[in-house]
Amino acid sequence: MVKASAPAPTSDPMMSFGELLRNRRKKLRLTLNEVAMQSGLSVSFISLAERGKATPSIVSLSRIAQALDVNISYFLAPPQTNNIMHRAAEPEYYPIDSPVTYIRLSAGHTNQKMDSFIFIIPPGPIFPRVHRDGESFYYVLEGELHFEVGDESFDLGPGDNLHFDARHSYSMQNRGEEPVKVLWVGTPVLFPPSEEPEPSS
Repeated sequence: MVKASAPAPTSDPMMSFGELLRNRRKKLRLTLNEVAMQSGLSVSFISLAERGKATPSIVSLSRIAQALDVNISYFLAPPQTNNIMHRAAEPEYYPIDSPVTYIRLSAGHTNQKMDSFIFIIPPGPIFPRVHRDGESFYYVLEGELHFEVGDESFDLGPGDNLHFDARHSYSMQNRGEEPVKVLWVGTPVLFPPSEEPEPSS
């Protein structure tokens, strides 16, 4: 049976995973066997999952979501909203061994697509050219920053900004004598949860 297309369905946060799975399957008029075949999982596993007697791994969940023509976020509870604000007086310093000081502005919630930080870049260090998937937006708050993107060079001062496809190689350097403070916003998430270090004591 060919799956019916559906416009970005949203889940009911009060439903369990099994209920969401069963409701979506029935809405598409798919049998347990069809979902199993399209996801590469067993019929018994899909049946147990619908009855709340089996919990899929993230890989299995991704396969089920693909079989049911939904984003994996359909099955995940929306993030709590108790950490969506950062007070200026209580900055969240990211604990990483780097000459750059990272102050996280984003909430770090589940399924986060973008990230935002303030970088405080000391004078001197030359950072190697890098590239990554996604976009980067830099806005200079204080100081002057030398930036290279692809074959182009820029000297940025307060109020200047860059927005570019991060697949182009880029590098930056503070050539002045005072730290540079930069707002960075970009995709994908700079430090995914699996890469986050333990908070320093």
